[in-house]
Amino acid sequence: MNAIQTDALTELINIAFGLTAAKLSEISGSRVRVDAPIVGIYPLDALATELTTFVTGPVTSIHQVFSGPISGDAILFLNFEGAVKLSNLFVEEQLRSQHLDSSKGEILTEIGNMLLGACLGVFGNLLQVRVSFSIPMLHLESLKHFLTSLSIGGDELQHAVVIATSFHIREQGVDGRLVIVLGVSSLDRLIQAVERWEASQLRVS
Repeated sequence: MNAIQTDALTELINIAFGLTAAKLSEISGSRVRVDAPIVGIYPLDALATELTTFVTGPVTSIHQVFSGPISGDAILFLNFEGAVKLSNLFVEEQLRSQHLDSSKGEILTEIGNMLLGACLGVFGNLLQVRVSFSIPMLHLESLKHFLTSLSIGGDELQHAVVIATSFHIREQGVDGRLVIVLGVSSLDRLIQAVERWEASQLRVS
């Protein structure tokens, strides 16, 4: 993607992040802000290197498969400390701890579901097609093991759209990485759709 395409995709993702922040604010009763995304695209075999600086131990991931004209895998990555911190912000003070139990896992899964669903929904609206989502799944394992198990199917070359952001709530920040893994054909369709959207915005302005 060139700089103009990347800027347009970043703007679309930022719209999705704004929708997610509004939902999280409503749920928590506190103002939630999601930082403007930083977007990069990498070959799938370079994803481990890109994420290594962010994840040094076990990684918490919320994984959702999506299908349609654009199909692939969408994953929200949080390091373990960040996952604990984020989930603690949505429970009563007496229930907070440095562990991830089933109730906190449900909270993280729902946050991931909202964020991933908002982004994929924007892509679907952009293409004016229906994108179907699987039920989100929570994983806690090493980054290497998760990436080894990640597969869209088929032999198509795959790329990863890596989106860096931070959640801010009650004056605390939690870093996360949203990764969307796409085959070449899906990535091409996404880029073409982004170009059409960017052209339509220029016509309106």
